[in-house]
Amino acid sequence: MMLEAQNIHGYYGKSHVLQGVTLSVRDGETVTLLGRNGAGKSTTLKSIAGVVTPQQGSVKFKGIEVAKMQPHKIAARGICFVPEHRGIFKLLSVEENLRLGARKQSPWQLTDIYRIFPRLKERRTNGGGQLSGGEQQMLAIGRALMNHPRLLMLDEPVEGLAPVIVEEIVTQLKLIREAGVAILLVEQNLEVCTQLADRHYIIEQGRIVYEASNDVFIADDSVKDRYLGVGVV
Repeated sequence: MMLEAQNIHGYYGKSHVLQGVTLSVRDGETVTLLGRNGAGKSTTLKSIAGVVTPQQGSVKFKGIEVAKMQPHKIAARGICFVPEHRGIFKLLSVEENLRLGARKQSPWQLTDIYRIFPRLKERRTNGGGQLSGGEQQMLAIGRALMNHPRLLMLDEPVEGLAPVIVEEIVTQLKLIREAGVAILLVEQNLEVCTQLADRHYIIEQGRIVYEASNDVFIADDSVKDRYLGVGVV
């Protein structure tokens, strides 16, 4: 098993946000974490990445406990987190942003990133602040890949992007998945989720309330309506 999170409890101050989250990601698997706003999706990713320290529970990555490790040490083990705000350095060029995440042992080097994301190659001398939202998302994913991820965690990667850009990013994520990188995805766009994922979890009020394979999830309209409020389409 690549990732095993067991009974994670997380707090923001006195607010008990995660109330015993348990989930797993196998080698090479793409898993989504779904739920309404405020359910605890982003906090779960942050807890796995060490940005929020779990107050209780276990996070094992490739069999090693990482729950109390500092974020940079967790990242060095191969958990790469692309947050919702993307974390682009706006005054640095695209190429400088990419090189910040580079590791010599990574199978993903600059030429690989430019092959997957040709837009970044076209804009490699532009400042991060000059990029569109979609291009910034590509840059954030590309930088994470250069950091040699075994598990890539993405928080709302296509939120607010034009449909044509969403389609482009989904295509690129499929290439990353095919290369064997495990992905844990938080995303509101269900069409994107069902195109990419092997399994789905739903979180509600800090607890996992549903788990299913992609085929079962696609067929279960009542679950989408009950927990995600999307209705039957």
